[in-house]
Amino acid sequence: MHVTLPSNNLGWPNGVKRKRKNSQCSMKSTSVNIISVPGYVPSYLEKDEPCVVCGDKATGYHYRCITCEGCKGFFRRTIQKNLHPSYSCKYDSCCIIDKITRNQCQLCRFKKCISVGMAIDLVLDDSKRVAKRRLIEENRERKKKEEIVKTLHNRPEPTVSEWELIRMVTEAHRHTNAQGPHWKQKRKFLPEDIGQSPAPTSDNDKVDLEAFSEFTKIITPAITRVVDFAKKLPMFSELPCEDQIILLKGCCMEIMSLRAAVRYDPESETLTLSGEMAVSREQLKNGGLGVVSDAIFDLGKSLSQFNLDDSEVALLQALLQPYVCLMKILSSFTHLHVVSNLFSH
Repeated sequence: MHVTLPSNNLGWPNGVKRKRKNSQCSMKSTSVNIISVPGYVPSYLEKDEPCVVCGDKATGYHYRCITCEGCKGFFRRTIQKNLHPSYSCKYDSCCIIDKITRNQCQLCRFKKCISVGMAIDLVLDDSKRVAKRRLIEENRERKKKEEIVKTLHNRPEPTVSEWELIRMVTEAHRHTNAQGPHWKQKRKFLPEDIGQSPAPTSDNDKVDLEAFSEFTKIITPAITRVVDFAKKLPMFSELPCEDQIILLKGCCMEIMSLRAAVRYDPESETLTLSGEMAVSREQLKNGGLGVVSDAIFDLGKSLSQFNLDDSEVALLQALLQPYVCLMKILSSFTHLHVVSNLFSH
């Protein structure tokens, strides 16, 4: 069924707002194609602005007209599902449409939507709506990145004292980092046959005992280097001894994991532990680390894209200490915000 559109100077009948016949109603015919009429464009939405279709309280500017949520949804569903050909009216298409009668005659309500200027071409189908949402999300993410870049470019240079702190943290890392920048040349690959035959344990876990034995040989020196790194940090040495112990217990594993992660080699898909032993994901998993190995390898793959230098790795390690036990000794870290600001550079 086609919908007849009213002329621009046609008003809706006054009087009792209920369905009724009107022999003079110019909307009797139902054979004219749908034509979208330019809608009312307000400069702003006033308080209690009425819906131009039914008079209910409007919620905004929808499909080129100020309407309520009900009429917006009705118009959208009608176009998206192509329902208007099935609409009919018992009263020669002359019903009065208000918020009481709007649900009694779909045909007259739809014709009222058209007459006030709601735009059919602005109703998107499912694919276009998804594409629009995706575009909006992409634009939002792009603006976020632009703001981050703008913020970084506008950051002031570190002060002399901040540069000195960066130098001290970096030196602490370099002096306690096994093999230094030459780890690729000095690493030794764990034989492929080790770590491939995990055996059940009392906890129902499976561990390759040979790989586990190899890992235990390097774990103690690795812990010692983490402790030495922490002791070289000025803000750490100022803490009470008991707080130092709490920090080291809380962050030692995280720092060792970070040190392994930054030595991820995309070509061989291995991590180099303690600067000397290159292992695969499966070897690390079967050697006793289980699912933790996946987290370390995934972190390594992500960090490998950034080519972090010694200063950046050192500051990351320094930040790991307070954040692991932040609530425990937050008041002791008077210089923490300085380190946080430095890392953003």
